[in-house]
Amino acid sequence: MADNPFFTVSDLPYQLPPFETIEDAHYRPAFERGMSEQRAEVEAIATNPDPPTFENTVVALERSGQTLQRVAAVFFNLASSDASPEIQAIQQEVSPALAAHSDAIHLDRRLFERVTALTNDDTSALDPESRRLLERLHLRFVRAGAALGDEQQARLREINEELSTLSTRFQNNLLADTNASAVVVDDPSQLDGLSDDAVAAAAQAASDRGLDGTYVLTLVLPSNQPALASLTDRDLRERLHRASVERGANGNEHDNGEIAARMVTLRAERAALLGYPDHATYVLEDSTAGSPGAVHDMLARLTPAAVANARAEAARLQEAVGDEIELRAWDWSFYSEQVQRATYDIDGAQLRPYFELERVLRDGVFYAASRLYGVTFTERTDLSGYHPEVRVFEVFDEDGTPLGLFLGDFFTRDSKRGGAWMNTFVDQSTLLGTKPVVVNNLNIPRPPDGEPALLTFDEVRTLFHEFGHSLHGLFSDVTYPTFSGTSVFRDFVEFPSQVNEMWAVHPEVLENYARHYRAGEPLPQEQVRRLLDSREWGQGFKTTEYLAASLLDLAWHETANGQHVDDVSGFEAAALQRAGVALDTIPPRYRTTYFAHIFDGDYSAGYYSYIWSEVLDADTVEWFEENGGLLRENGEHFRRTLLSRGGSVDPMVAFREFRGAQPRIEPLLKRRGLDGAD
Repeated sequence: MADNPFFTVSDLPYQLPPFETIEDAHYRPAFERGMSEQRAEVEAIATNPDPPTFENTVVALERSGQTLQRVAAVFFNLASSDASPEIQAIQQEVSPALAAHSDAIHLDRRLFERVTALTNDDTSALDPESRRLLERLHLRFVRAGAALGDEQQARLREINEELSTLSTRFQNNLLADTNASAVVVDDPSQLDGLSDDAVAAAAQAASDRGLDGTYVLTLVLPSNQPALASLTDRDLRERLHRASVERGANGNEHDNGEIAARMVTLRAERAALLGYPDHATYVLEDSTAGSPGAVHDMLARLTPAAVANARAEAARLQEAVGDEIELRAWDWSFYSEQVQRATYDIDGAQLRPYFELERVLRDGVFYAASRLYGVTFTERTDLSGYHPEVRVFEVFDEDGTPLGLFLGDFFTRDSKRGGAWMNTFVDQSTLLGTKPVVVNNLNIPRPPDGEPALLTFDEVRTLFHEFGHSLHGLFSDVTYPTFSGTSVFRDFVEFPSQVNEMWAVHPEVLENYARHYRAGEPLPQEQVRRLLDSREWGQGFKTTEYLAASLLDLAWHETANGQHVDDVSGFEAAALQRAGVALDTIPPRYRTTYFAHIFDGDYSAGYYSYIWSEVLDADTVEWFEENGGLLRENGEHFRRTLLSRGGSVDPMVAFREFRGAQPRIEPLLKRRGLDGAD
């Protein structure tokens, strides 16, 4: 297939993939050629008769596999954001082949010997980024198993191949069961409490499925569903809640229980092969935390206070419910909204007309970035994304220098997995001469044609959060693609995105975007004050559901080699009980069978990363407040010391350079209401 668009570098601006010419039939041949090309490139490095040098070994490896990188970047974003049966079939086929391909490189003793020789040589002539690349590359080979014997390597290859297959099955099962579990409502009176635009979105979701005349409540990825805060029909709330927390555990062909248990068993065996007591220890050795013990120590500081706050909140909610009904998990959000409304005079549904997507994006997210970093955004309607709903923006630096492309894919659809995330189509690298092309995926309910998309405040915060990841990618200024953008330790990657959330409530930014979508009037200052004050409410619930998921993740991945779990739900219940977070009214943010972060992502033994990063985030927010907030010089300092450096320096060294001190946990405790303050 000579005209395969992946076979050559795209001639579109910034090497944007030519989505209009890409067809499903292009993927298999592109993967095959990409792997073949890289195998040949790596073989040439391994058999080079010249003594190893940084250029002929390390740099050569950095340059290898560019065809494979092009097709993989497009394909795996599509598999998450616009999957089809054909895409899923290709993914099921290609994932184990890619795992074997990676092993063929990282278990090659000839390459390992060349890299080891360079590591043992005098590296003083290398610049700091090059020296770090060599060190990280050697560590990558060691952690991949390059030093193991033949029999151990053979078993390692089998494990990695099976894990890649199971991960793909987990993802596909979850998408199918999430769609199948969406709640169909025949009687519109049951939707009492939902806003008009939310009802219209439910009708649109039904129409998209060919269920005209009904309403469909689609599921978002976390356990807690947004509609639970508004629906007055308690039976419908229970249906919606159960549909959410039973995903992937319905005993059907999409059940993920056995897959998750098998993945845990394989990860534990792999860790043992590599010399570690469990998968968590293996993962956390290469993180800012360093060990499971460090993570448990931090979580132990948070858990008792969070649970105590949650129990106090539950008592207040039971008062609101009254004696006739026992508070259940599907009641929490509904009565929490009522208590919040009574306490702070805030109604989430009444706020939504002030948070229209287009205004939040342009006058909020982009505006804050422009004020802070000097960047500007121009929509490129002449450039196409991978789906008609994807929008493309060109990003320019303050002096007009082209910086990269930002793609936005904001709306939910049955072909998109839940949650929100950032991907990269093209990594920034001065070695390769490439500028970044990044994409944000969200899952905002799509309104009927011609109607505005009105956001909840949580969705506003998510938009700012994911754009923080995009800024991390767009501002990358490194030599080697290995270090580009968000290629940092897992428990550091959420830090820049969480910092960017602060601008959603910064007075100048909020005033600029929070305007009624019809009247254009700003959100009244009294409402702003109440909105900010109301953030104190519900921290017990939010922190507890998050900690429960983090501790569940650790429990799974501290499983010893040889221990197989037959009863997934029983293991989960026991783990939550041991950790002190087993509250009937607060399920974990993710239960095992839909915990995509750890079974279909890079967060295994790493879901704690969000709150670990929040320690840095809260301390950074305090720094911005101490130094005048939304100032150009503050943004430049943050960009120069942190955002631009990717993984080219140790992240904690970069943080200390930015902050001028070690991070402190006190700002996080205060933010989460865990400091004992009134």
